[in-house]
Amino acid sequence: MQGYVFLLPALFVLLLFLVGPIFYAIFLSFHKVQLLGTTSFEFVALKNYMNIFDDLRAKIAVWNTAKYVLIVVPCQTFLAIILAATLNAGMKGEKFFRIIYFLPTLTSSAVLTLIFMWMYNQNGLINKVLDFIHLPTYNWINDPSIALYAIMAMNIWSTAPFYMVIYLAALQDIPESLYEAAELDGASAIQKFLYVTVPHLRPVTSFVVIMGIVGTFQLFDQSYIFSGGSGGPNNSTLTVVLLIYQYAFKNMGTMGYAAALAFSLAIIILIATLIQRKFSKEESLY
Repeated sequence: MQGYVFLLPALFVLLLFLVGPIFYAIFLSFHKVQLLGTTSFEFVALKNYMNIFDDLRAKIAVWNTAKYVLIVVPCQTFLAIILAATLNAGMKGEKFFRIIYFLPTLTSSAVLTLIFMWMYNQNGLINKVLDFIHLPTYNWINDPSIALYAIMAMNIWSTAPFYMVIYLAALQDIPESLYEAAELDGASAIQKFLYVTVPHLRPVTSFVVIMGIVGTFQLFDQSYIFSGGSGGPNNSTLTVVLLIYQYAFKNMGTMGYAAALAFSLAIIILIATLIQRKFSKEESLY
């Protein structure tokens, strides 16, 4: 009992701020909720969940989020491996490049988004560079066909350095003798990377991909700032979390529906993570 007494403060905090809100959100998802003014809860069973299939904006948000995940996760993972491999190659100025590569991760997400919005402006830095090298310029923020990809490029650039550090630590744990043996067998630098480095990084890659999936499914702040909270232009940057925010805090009386969307998103993230773990077969490597 003495151990549980010492655990009580931590358990109380977890129950109050983590477990409690989860169960309360599940409770709300089965009700039509009115929280402002006269508080009321009307049990509607699975109606909120069924409404998701009839909600056009929900379908758009799911598609945007899925497209974002399918593009950003592989790209940031690949870029992180390449950056880590270059830093691990023993080039001159390695410490300097480590600092430079890692700087985007240290920048606040909101500040980074504002900087990129300035760069993405029609008269901004990126269009000026494209015009200088005689390439077509784009309306990065207000063109529905481009806006989401602009957010993708920004996030790949800003998140890859974080995973680069994880890969760099893993690369330094690979025995040098494996590379020496491969070199004696006549392996080129690319072959050593593909057949020695990549297989030994599979457990780390599994972790990086799972973290990437969880993070990208929860895209909110960049989309909110880019679109001013609307998910525009023409719902092109509308994500599931931004839609949950709109239903929960902008449309009164739809808190229950927002909770249903949130719980559905949690289930989707769980399924995607389990599928990734199944295909990675990381346990067999351990």
